[in-house]
Amino acid sequence: MSSATQQATAGRPTGAGRSGAKGPARLRSKRPAPSIANPRKSLTLTVLTGLVLLYALVPLAWLVINASKTQKDLFSSFGLWFAGDFALWDNITTTLTYQDGIFARWFFNTLLYVVVGAGGATFLALLGGYGLAKFNFPGKRAVFAIVIGAVAVPGTALAVPTFLMFSKMGLTDTPWAVIIPSLIAPFGLYLMWTFAAEAVPGELIEAAQIDGAGPFRTFFKVAIPLLGPGIVTVLLFTMVATWNNYFLPLIMLRDPDWYPLTLGLNAWNSQSSTAGGEAIFNLVITGSLLTILPLVIAFLFLQRYWQSGLAAGSVKE
Repeated sequence: MSSATQQATAGRPTGAGRSGAKGPARLRSKRPAPSIANPRKSLTLTVLTGLVLLYALVPLAWLVINASKTQKDLFSSFGLWFAGDFALWDNITTTLTYQDGIFARWFFNTLLYVVVGAGGATFLALLGGYGLAKFNFPGKRAVFAIVIGAVAVPGTALAVPTFLMFSKMGLTDTPWAVIIPSLIAPFGLYLMWTFAAEAVPGELIEAAQIDGAGPFRTFFKVAIPLLGPGIVTVLLFTMVATWNNYFLPLIMLRDPDWYPLTLGLNAWNSQSSTAGGEAIFNLVITGSLLTILPLVIAFLFLQRYWQSGLAAGSVKE
C-alpha cells in the first residue's frame, strides 16, 4: 500500500468517529437488571401488599381473640385485645356440648358434603377436562362455549329452579339436595381443561398407546400423575365452595339434623332475635373459629402440591 493511501486511510474517520460526529455516545447504566436473586424494590407494591396482608389477618385475629372471651366480655372489652378471663377452652367445650352436641353433627354433615360433593366434582372435572383437552370430536367448540357460559352464571340464579326440580323429585330436605348440585363445577372443569392441555404432552400419550396402553390405562397411569397440581387446585376451590355453601342448604334443608356448619351457626346467631331465645354470641364466634380450622389445615398440607405446578409449561424444552 502506498504512503498516500495510508495517509488517506489514517485521516478517514472510523465508525466510532462517525458516530461521535453526531453526538456523544450515551453511557449505559451500570445498575444490575432485576432478577430473582436481586429483585427490584417498589415502595408502592410493598405498601399495597401490607394493606392486603392486614385485610386478610385482622378478621382472623379478631376471631381468635374474641373466641377467648365470655358472653359478657364480648361487649365490655376492646375487640382486638384479650379480656380479663381467658375462656377459649370453656367456649370450645360448651360449643361441642350445646344442644346435645349438635355442632358435631353439623361438622360431620359438612364433611360428608365436602367429601362426596367436592370430591365428586373434582373427579368429574378431571375426567371432563382431560377428555376435552386430548380428544377431538364434533361439537367441541360448542361444549367450550357452554362451559364458559356456565362459569358466568352465578349459583344463586340456579338455586330456585334447582329447588323446584328437586321438590318434584322428592329430594328436598335430604343430603342429596346439597350433594348433587355440588357435583357440577364449571370453573373446575375449565381449569382442568386448560391445565391438561399443557401438562400432558401428546407425544407421551402416543408413546403409551404404542406400548399397548388403552385410554383408561393411559389416563390413570400417565395423565393423572402429571395432573396432580391441577387436581389439588380444583380440589381446593371446590372444597372451599362446598364448605362455605350457605344459600343452597338454606332453601333445600328444613331438618336441623342435616344442616351444614354455615346454616347451623346462623341458626345459633338468630336465637337472640327470637322470643325467649338465648344470646350465645361467644359460641357462634368459637364455632366459626372451629369451622375455618379444617380449611386452614387442608391448605397448609396441599399447598406444596399446588405450588409445584404453578410454573408448569412456562419453560419450553
